[in-house]
Amino acid sequence: MAKAAEPPSGTRDFLADDVRRRKAAFDTVSAVFERYGFDPLETPAFERLEVFAGKLGDDASALIFKILKRGVHEASGEADLALRYDHTVPLARVMGTYGSKLPSPYKRYAIGPVWRADRPAQGRFREFVQCDLDTVGSSSPLADAETLWAINDALIALGVADFRFLVNSRQALHGLLEAYGIPEEAGTKVLGSLDKLDKATPDAVIAELADRGLATETAESLVGDVIATDTDRIRKQLDTTERGRAGLAEVDKLVELTAGLPSGRVVFTPRMVRGLDYYTGPIFEVTAAGYPGSISSGGRYDGLVAKLGGPDMPACGGSIGLERILAGQAAADAEAAGLDVALTVLGAEDEVLRLANRLRAQGLRTGVYLGTSGKLARQLKWANDQRARTVLIYGPAEQEAGEVTVRDMTSGEQTRVPVDDVPAHLQR
Repeated sequence: MAKAAEPPSGTRDFLADDVRRRKAAFDTVSAVFERYGFDPLETPAFERLEVFAGKLGDDASALIFKILKRGVHEASGEADLALRYDHTVPLARVMGTYGSKLPSPYKRYAIGPVWRADRPAQGRFREFVQCDLDTVGSSSPLADAETLWAINDALIALGVADFRFLVNSRQALHGLLEAYGIPEEAGTKVLGSLDKLDKATPDAVIAELADRGLATETAESLVGDVIATDTDRIRKQLDTTERGRAGLAEVDKLVELTAGLPSGRVVFTPRMVRGLDYYTGPIFEVTAAGYPGSISSGGRYDGLVAKLGGPDMPACGGSIGLERILAGQAAADAEAAGLDVALTVLGAEDEVLRLANRLRAQGLRTGVYLGTSGKLARQLKWANDQRARTVLIYGPAEQEAGEVTVRDMTSGEQTRVPVDDVPAHLQR
């Protein structure tokens, strides 16, 4: 294939079955979020560059797709707009613009494409769909719990069967650092090392912590605490500091408020860090059998909306990795959509079109042969390619008798039916 015929690097074309499968997933998640009282929010595909400037951190800022000035300003080579990087920054802008007109707390969900100027790789794209839900303006632990409940129901509706919420608290993590006497300025890097325990061996993380200046004995004890199967060990450490006790209380409250979920669905996981440093309270990730990495994540991020340009309000939320879930569900497992009815054209075109419109009015997905061949065999092949369940043959013999031959494409059985009775026959 010529390179010009391929989509741009890091993007994809979605043909009919994939489009339907993706739309069905988006509609499924939207329906769940609507049941929880979250309102949809759509924002422009691009924002003013200043909306993002200095608010995403250096690493993320390098991935912003900038849009150069246009028209008479094009020659300047300067950018004034940027493609949407995520749904969180636009949410902060919306809160700043419409905050007084929105309900408080404001519960919204957003499902739509975002763009990252990233290096494309297997499973990593420059254009992909993000699925977020957030509650802005509530510091109640009920808001954190509701996030987990909504995501739980959405994952079940998507067909994800065996999954768990790994929960922790940023307060608990900082309390643990205090218990070990690790200074605040070194805390971010230490937590970054602990965040690697899912992919690296404990010995490797201990070695990295030692390189960061921790005594080997301290590093060994710290790693041992966070990976211990029995959480009593880390609970004793957390109980020695005020932040540790506060964080542990957050975790226990979240577990209590989600006790109605299946046993073992929500699990206190001390090693779970969530690398983003804007989280301030409970945090979570979702792991599921058959899917690499996490398929959902989130937490409480009080202060982030203000940092991103909105009002200073508490907030929490989560994101579902729809792209990862869809990739993990083989397209072959999804039912391919075809025509309910395919109409051959063997003369009497006006009557064929009238019949097609009657069937469409009945809610049947109906296609009419638009080729130039008058051969029935060619038209039956077209119907088969369209995965039609039923074919209507209205040739000269049928026209003379005022009937239509109804052919079941699965069994091959054929039945003659009066023209006027065809819609009712197909509904039956």
